[in-house]
Amino acid sequence: MKVILASQSPRRRELLSRIISDFEVVPADIDEDVKSYFTPMDYVLTMAAQKAAHIAKQYPNDLVIGSDTIVTIDNEILGKPASREDGFRMLRQLSGRTHKVYTSVVLMKDDQESSATVPATVEFYDLTDEEINRYLDTKEYEDKAGAYGIQEQGALLVKSIQGDYYSIMGLPIATLYRMLPSFDQC
Repeated sequence: MKVILASQSPRRRELLSRIISDFEVVPADIDEDVKSYFTPMDYVLTMAAQKAAHIAKQYPNDLVIGSDTIVTIDNEILGKPASREDGFRMLRQLSGRTHKVYTSVVLMKDDQESSATVPATVEFYDLTDEEINRYLDTKEYEDKAGAYGIQEQGALLVKSIQGDYYSIMGLPIATLYRMLPSFDQC
C-alpha cells in the first residue's frame, strides 16, 4: 500500500515527511471557490474530503491524505488572494485582530475514511501599510489562505497563537499521526 498526499503544497510535503518517510504527491485539481452556503468548518472539511476522494478514485487500494486550510475572521472565509491588492486587503483586515485558522485532514483507503478538523487562533500585531507592503514584497502571500504563511516572514506579523502551530502551517501532524494506525500505518 502506498501513501499519497493529495496536495501540491510544499509545506504539507515537508510536514508529512516528519511522520511518513515514503509517500507520493499527487495533487488534486478541484474547484476550491468558496460558496456562500458553506460555514467555515463545513467548507474546510468538504475541500479536504473532495481532494482525498478525487485522488482515491485513481488509487483505491492506497491510503490518500487530503487536507485544506482556511483563515476566517468575522465568519468570512479568507481564501487565497487573487492579487497583491487582494492580499493587502486581507492583511489589512487581519491587522491588530484575532482570527481563526482551521485545517481539515481526510484519510481514505478503500471504504475506510477518517477525518479531523484542527483549529488555531492567531492574533496579529497592528500592521502599518509599509509593513504589509514589505511582507507582500516577499511574495510569500501567494497561494496562501489569508494571504500569509506563518512559517517564514509571516511570523513577523503574528503577536500570539493558541492551538496547533502545524495546523496554521497546513497539516496538523500530531493529529494525523494519531489517525494513521487505523489504516495500518505507523
